[in-house]
Amino acid sequence: MLIPFAETYVPRAARSQPDQPLALFQSYYPGVSLPATTTGERRAADELLAVLASIRRTGRRYSARPVELSSLTGSQLELARLVRRQPGISIASAAEELRLAPNTVSTLVGELTAAGLLLRSVDPSDRRVARLALSPSLERKIDAWRDRRATALGAALQRLPNDEQRRIELVLPALARLASELDAVGATQ
Repeated sequence: MLIPFAETYVPRAARSQPDQPLALFQSYYPGVSLPATTTGERRAADELLAVLASIRRTGRRYSARPVELSSLTGSQLELARLVRRQPGISIASAAEELRLAPNTVSTLVGELTAAGLLLRSVDPSDRRVARLALSPSLERKIDAWRDRRATALGAALQRLPNDEQRRIELVLPALARLASELDAVGATQ
């Protein structure tokens, strides 16, 4: 099934309700002050968040999480997908990649290991480091789910004009840098 994103997304600026992202942020984090930004920057940030959320939501809807993975929390599933992409990753590296505290990732590792979904081994070159791998059954389930998600998104991308596909491809490195900058902003708060 194709993702009907283009037909369902309505830019926030075109909606009838006024745009209040900064006020909403400040209501959740009353003691946190953000660097001064222009109205245009705030509007662009709000639009980006809305688009990314819509893509994720629509993608999840059309490539539903398999029943076998429904018992996992979002964080556990994120860790499992990371370990699938980077077998042998350490807990510290996983924490950095996921932008979580190492003790949080350690707790997730403990939960997934206890459930028999994650394998934890000692690094032969440094016995203080644990290396992570998925159990074969979880690896197969995540591969199948990832394939469905990638197929759905690929089909939606294919429906876009070539120039728009190319622009999306070109913006990916900038979005990765934006994620790092967002992490840096959060670290200074």
